[in-house]
Amino acid sequence: MKAVIFGGSGFLGSHVADALTDEDHTATIFDKEESPYLKLDQKMIVGDILDKDMVNKAVKGSDVVYHFAGIADIETAHLEPFKTIESNVIGTTMILEACRKYKIKRFVFASTIYVYSDTGSFYRSSKQACELFIENYNEVYNVPYTILRYGSLYGPRAKDNNWIHNVLKQAVTEQRITRHGDGEEIREYIHVKDAAKLSVDILSKKFENENVIITGQQPMKIKDLMMMVNEILGNKIELEFIPVDSSVHYEITPYCFKPKAGRKMVSTQFYDLGQGLLECLSEISSEVNNKKTDKEILCIDSFRMK
Repeated sequence: MKAVIFGGSGFLGSHVADALTDEDHTATIFDKEESPYLKLDQKMIVGDILDKDMVNKAVKGSDVVYHFAGIADIETAHLEPFKTIESNVIGTTMILEACRKYKIKRFVFASTIYVYSDTGSFYRSSKQACELFIENYNEVYNVPYTILRYGSLYGPRAKDNNWIHNVLKQAVTEQRITRHGDGEEIREYIHVKDAAKLSVDILSKKFENENVIITGQQPMKIKDLMMMVNEILGNKIELEFIPVDSSVHYEITPYCFKPKAGRKMVSTQFYDLGQGLLECLSEISSEVNNKKTDKEILCIDSFRMK
């Protein structure tokens, strides 16, 4: 099938684009910036989801539309509510309208398990609003959809707004890990490649007009994950917990608000969390060492000039 991936240059979107390509689907990435992970058999469109003409052009002729674009960071959304509404809610509606116009076979939306919660601030509210619009477009215009409610993702290509990426980067560069909270919070981390594979598997007919939960199979307290990282790095990392009074994140479970029920989807094969952390550490260490090398070269050049 022909698939267009809005937000396909990002962390999750780029992996889903690769998973689609691996399954012999045609993948076109639509994003504000060109993807650094673009494969030879993938297409690229640089544009904004608020640009109606560009969105229409991208959707026309497609069978499947994946929507990963918009503000995905809770803290950013908490500080910029108007921008969050514009990007997440209006942007989603812009894409839905194009899907209605060109009669796509499936609209796949990246939501979050925070829709079940009373935490998550404007990020959660924007995702809840999008889910309602998607259901309305299905009821009124018969636009087929699948809503994917992702848990805590980690893995290669993650950026600084990904918590595990930040933890590992801080551990490598500062020999310490700082957590705002007591670390008792429980998360079900899932490797991004596992999530991407499941995000393609849901194109099956049985997941049409369904809400699907995609989380990991290894529930873990945040402080236990920090201790795991410390052990992997030879017990040389200082662990620091900073008290915080915040309602932005949930503690143990996101379940509070009750939208349309979702079916949890798991794979029989998945990345072990420890192995996944090692993969991320290797990527981060390479980045840090490359930057360090550049600085050393600069110092040498500067010395020679003197």
